[in-house]
Parts: sequence; C-alpha cells; structure tokens
Amino acid sequence: MAKNKTIFACQSCGAKSPRWVGRCSECGDWNTYAEEVLEIEAKRALISETTAEIKRLDEIDGTSGFHIPTGIEEFDRTLGSGYIPGGVTLIGGDPGIGKSTIIMQALANLALKNTSCLYISGEESASQIKLRADRMGITASGFSVFTENCVEKIIEQTKKLKPSVIVIDSIQTMYTNDLASAPGSIGQVRESAGKILSHAKLSGTAAFLIGHVTKDGSIAGPKVLEHMVDTVLYFEGERGHSFRILRTIKNRFGSTNEIGVFEMTGKGLMEVPNPSGIFLAERPKAAAGSAVVASLEGSRPVLLEVQALVSSSGFGNPRRTAIGVDAGRVALLVAVLEKIEGLQLKGQDIFVNVAGGIKINEPAADLGVIAAINSSFRNSPIDHETVVIGEVGLAGEIRAVMGIETRIKEAQKMGFRRAIVPKSNLKTKFPSKLEIFGASSVEECLKMI
Repeated sequence: MAKNKTIFACQSCGAKSPRWVGRCSECGDWNTYAEEVLEIEAKRALISETTAEIKRLDEIDGTSGFHIPTGIEEFDRTLGSGYIPGGVTLIGGDPGIGKSTIIMQALANLALKNTSCLYISGEESASQIKLRADRMGITASGFSVFTENCVEKIIEQTKKLKPSVIVIDSIQTMYTNDLASAPGSIGQVRESAGKILSHAKLSGTAAFLIGHVTKDGSIAGPKVLEHMVDTVLYFEGERGHSFRILRTIKNRFGSTNEIGVFEMTGKGLMEVPNPSGIFLAERPKAAAGSAVVASLEGSRPVLLEVQALVSSSGFGNPRRTAIGVDAGRVALLVAVLEKIEGLQLKGQDIFVNVAGGIKINEPAADLGVIAAINSSFRNSPIDHETVVIGEVGLAGEIRAVMGIETRIKEAQKMGFRRAIVPKSNLKTKFPSKLEIFGASSVEECLKMI
C-alpha cells in the first residue's frame, strides 16, 4: 500500500521542514514554505534496464561529446561552440526577454539541417506556437510541436519519435504522477527535471529546459536545477533596451562567463557581432562623467561606457545608486577617492550607470568608475579617444588585469588612440598604433586623464 507523507518545502532554496515556518532557516526568505504531499510506495527498488560497465579512460568513445552548432553564433558561443548530445541546458530569464524566441530560432536552424527536433510546451497551445513561428518567419518542416505537462507522457512520446533535440517550455509547468504536489513546487521541479535528465543521458538526446525567474531574480529551485543540469544560461537586459545578453553561468563542456549579444526585433532575436560599436554608438564626446572601459566577458572583449553623475544632496544621507555595477564596489571606490584624492563626496549624491543595460562583474572596470566619478565631480570631460583599464585596491594602487592584450586590440579596432593601463601590465607587447600609459596609483592615473 502507498503511504502519503506531508512536508513543507521552501520554494526558493528547497529546504524541507516537518511543519510550516515563517522564515526559511537556510536562505532567510519569508513566507516561502508550501505544503507538499509525498507518495511513498512500499515496493522493491527497480533495477535499471541498462547496466553500466567499468571501463578504462582510453577505452571510452569520446566522439559523442563533440559540439554540434545550432547555426546561431552568439548562442553557440555561450554553449561552448554548440550543444552536446545527451547534454541538458537550463535557460533562465525574465518573462518576455526572449527565452522561447531564441530556442525556436535554434530549432528552426537545426531542422533545416535534417535534425529531428521536438518543442514541448506546457504554457501555450499548438496554434499559439504556430502564430509566433509565422511572425518570426519559421517554416521548417522538421520542427515538431507537442503540448503536454505530464513528464511520463512526454518521455513516452520522445521514445517513439526519437528526436535529437527536445525543448521543455517551461520546467515549472511540468509535473510527474509520482508526486501529489502542484506543478511549480520545488518537489515537482526537481523530480520532473530529474526524469528528463535521465532520459536525455540514456537516449543521447540533447534537452533544453526553460526556467522562469522569480521576483528576486533567481530561477525557481536554483539549488536543485543548477546542480543537476550541464549548462546554465541566463538572459539579461532591461525592458527599456532592445539588447539582450545571454550569459553562461555554468558549463561542463566549455568555458563559463561567456556572453552572447542579441537585439530584439519584430522577427525575433538578431545577433550583434560587434557589441562594442553598439554600446558606444551614442556616447557623448565632450560630456563630463563619461569614461570608456574594456571589459572581458569570457574570451570576448567588450568596450562599455561608464557614466557617473555627482550632484549636491539635499538630504542628510546622500544617495549612492549603481546600475550595471556592484553597488558595494562603487561605495568602496568612492571611499578611495575621498581618502587618496581628498574629494569631498560626503554631501554628494552619486549615480553610476553602465550604458546599454549590460552588467560588469569584473574588477578591471574599477579605474573607469573612478575616472567617471572624478570627471563629473570636477566637471572636466575625459578625452573621448581614451580607454581606461585597471583594478583599484584599497590603498589606491592600480593592480594588473588579465587579458590586457585582447582588451587593447579591441580598443584599437574601435578607433581609440590612448589607453591607461596598470603599470605592471606594460611588459605585454601592444599594438604600435595605440599610445599606452602605465599608472601605478589612482592619483597618477587622474593626472594623466
């Protein structure tokens, strides 16, 4: 006989409790515990249909681990040159940011190469998917659609069709008959993803799971799904901007922190092969508070404009607002300016923004943030043909950054003539057409600017 057991699980981190609690002891979120009913069957453990064998490393065939490109270069970059047969990829992002769009475009390209693809939707009807495909100009005949929420039925159909690639849109709408809880709960998300993952590994089918993002910006059940899948991709972008950034968070088959840049149009997502030119297209040439930095996203260098606005505050506590950069990092750099340069910023509101809606997660942009704040405070524009690169320490020293040669080559390609870099990076050979200045401290850098 089957026995039912009731537990309470946190919908943010997956922590379990025998009773309801207001605040999760693991992640600290409030009112995230929901009741789940687990059905425990009193039967013997099932023996797997396939028994794995012990093999030496040199006996294993690695040909199945080659990347297969989807035909979208920016998407393939984040995947590590393409998808892997049997690999499971999780794609997350805000509603309407382009998760389903990029997947449908990739499936259309693969179908043109006679690759069997199956798009499984638990949110839209087949007619709605057809309308969206017509709007995007997708007419591939090998692109099959299946609308279903039950994981057992999905696996049954995929065994019959035997597609090379399947897409689950979205994993939060799927459910398994082994659990009595509602779809979207942490138990259903975990078990549904686990069954799809097992099927993908045994059959060699590549699976793409689309995951919704919660109000705090994380995929529902992140601690469970991110550890289970092979690759995790996040869509980034502001609603007011047409550009979308697809960032690699985890990749067992390639490098992490790679990005793909897209532009949302009426016919889908268009690739942006030269993001530096796009992000710098509307940069003012003689405006104070604007500095150009060279960021390295994985193996791709991107030139970005860092803007700063410093104005007198009418309140006792001045505001410190940062968009696109870490707010804690900005507060640290403001303290360095006050201590080293003697700038009186205590009564000033400081706003820092990265133009284009992109986020910078590396310390090589520290010097650019300091240069922009200093320029706005003194109302002194920075030469528009100068790029600033460097990490800043608490003592005001400028530390070396990696990939300096790649950054400088990108700056030269975009027409910049001067670059201020850490003095310890001067050992690298740079292009002769670019004028390179080495700075060892913040004070020395600001004098050069």
